[in-house]
Amino acid sequence: MSADAEIRRLRQQLATLTEEARLSEETFHRCHNRELTLLAAEDLPHLLEALTLGLQHSFRLPAISLVLGDQDHELRHLLMGTGHSPFDNDSLFLVDELLDFSPIYRHLRAPRLGPYLGEEHGRLFPGCNMVRSVALLPFYLRGRMIGVLNLGSQNPKRFTRYHATDFLERLGTIAAVCLENAANREHLVISGLTDALTGMHNRRYLEKRLHEEIARSKRYGYPLSCLFIDADHFKRVNDLYGHNAGDMVLREISLRVRECLRASDVATRFGGEEFALLLPQTDTTEAFGLAERIRERIAARTIPVDRERELEITVSIGVSGLNARQTEDPGAQLLAEADAALYEAKRLGRNRTLRPLPGGG
Repeated sequence: MSADAEIRRLRQQLATLTEEARLSEETFHRCHNRELTLLAAEDLPHLLEALTLGLQHSFRLPAISLVLGDQDHELRHLLMGTGHSPFDNDSLFLVDELLDFSPIYRHLRAPRLGPYLGEEHGRLFPGCNMVRSVALLPFYLRGRMIGVLNLGSQNPKRFTRYHATDFLERLGTIAAVCLENAANREHLVISGLTDALTGMHNRRYLEKRLHEEIARSKRYGYPLSCLFIDADHFKRVNDLYGHNAGDMVLREISLRVRECLRASDVATRFGGEEFALLLPQTDTTEAFGLAERIRERIAARTIPVDRERELEITVSIGVSGLNARQTEDPGAQLLAEADAALYEAKRLGRNRTLRPLPGGG
């Protein structure tokens, strides 16, 4: 080989190595940015969005899904506690058992890359017929698989068994730790926003959600209603049977109330024997119907307070709706009108529901 040919070969080799180094550096920065996004997620809903829609955009993929084991429905309850539904994210699947969702997870110990096989992978990417290669990324925490991130590409050569999986393994490790930390943070938040006696949210949580629901109602033009529920003659229960009996009554009332609600409804113990409910996308006519179902459900059965005694308990309920007229503090007005309707219901004889007059909200 001549000297000129050798020089050209070396220059070409140098150019190739330089380009590979540039691509490696770009890949490193992209991977690093993805990891930082996960680590920076401020709460569980934002983390789940970053792990699905965020990574789908970052990887430029037509399909992605995240399947998480949630046997005790812990994640589902935590999400609902933040005001989000598990069904808000089409790419997220919370399942009781990972293997029931897909048997291909049984021997998944490390990222698995390869061609798309419709019979095996179809359930991972519902409604998408563009996938030609897949990467299955398991999340392990202390030796236990807690979930799987499924990546689907339209390029048959995007994910193959010849590709390195170091980055995916690192991403899975970081994602698993982030999920655990986010769940722990939500538990801490909820513990400060939950009434210890009834398990309902507390007044502080109501104030937090009230502003969010009013903003959502005004933005989308949805109705928003409020119920105030008060146990009738509750002081008599405490005086005659003791505070333990009173606690049992409050716990049973809260249980019967929640049995009537949707996942999107916000139920709180406002204080003492009073409960406040926010009902998104519900007008006052619908709210009145729900209030009557709650009132009848509580009155239908006695409440046992010890082995020998069962008490007949009734409640009074006030209904209000978000006023379309501009007010300085619509949230305070919504609560005040429900509270006023409640006390009018008690004045008129208790064990009844009262709502505003037509045109009053």
